[in-house]
Amino acid sequence: METELPAMLRARGRVLPDDRFIFHSSRMRMKRVTPDELRSMNAQTDRATRELADLRPDVVATACLVAIMAQGPKHHLLAENEIGEILAEEGQRPPVISSAGALVSGVKAIGAKKVAIMTPYMKPLTKMVADYLEDSGIEVVDTLSFEVPDNLDVAALDPERLINEWKRLNISNADAIVASACVQMPSLAALARIENASSLPVLSAATATTFEILTSLGVTPTVPDAGYLLSPEFAAHRIRQTAAETAAC
Repeated sequence: METELPAMLRARGRVLPDDRFIFHSSRMRMKRVTPDELRSMNAQTDRATRELADLRPDVVATACLVAIMAQGPKHHLLAENEIGEILAEEGQRPPVISSAGALVSGVKAIGAKKVAIMTPYMKPLTKMVADYLEDSGIEVVDTLSFEVPDNLDVAALDPERLINEWKRLNISNADAIVASACVQMPSLAALARIENASSLPVLSAATATTFEILTSLGVTPTVPDAGYLLSPEFAAHRIRQTAAETAAC
């Protein structure tokens, strides 16, 4: 969240200089990516949300993805609602986005029904993510777990590794690839290259979150070299699709 989201907003600003963004964060502590620590991290939501409320933000986004997905199907709706209620207590009512909900929405936005995913998690947590997507109506045709339990080690993973690792996925029935189902695992530098090599749309939890942020702000959700979801081509497709639906009505 604190590296790739600002990087995407800066990249967007280089081609659309009139759009300027200020990014703030409040951290919820976690050292090892385990179910117990994920629950402990979620318990810090109130404190972190109130810290951000003082900024009067235009939009609030929360991660990590697996901390929400590990709590059971559709938990992102409860998490987003909880944050919204805390913000309302502080006199703020901005849109609230979760990386978990954003990934579900992003996959569906591009029309993908079947995905292959890569995660840094231990296999049981990857299964929770896959089960969560399946419950949301997205078939997970294959998964690849890098099994890195330490959260700082996850952040230090080299995105260049993904350029070759995605080839271990069975994508024969996939409509899209989720190159990183975790905003902590870097993938931005690899997305366009995997997309070119695989001939499939490629997205990540971070690009899906950025897509939701930009959409909620009412600006065109485009970022250079960040995969199909944030491409001008997809933005143009959505405009044509909306126009066709309006004409049909």
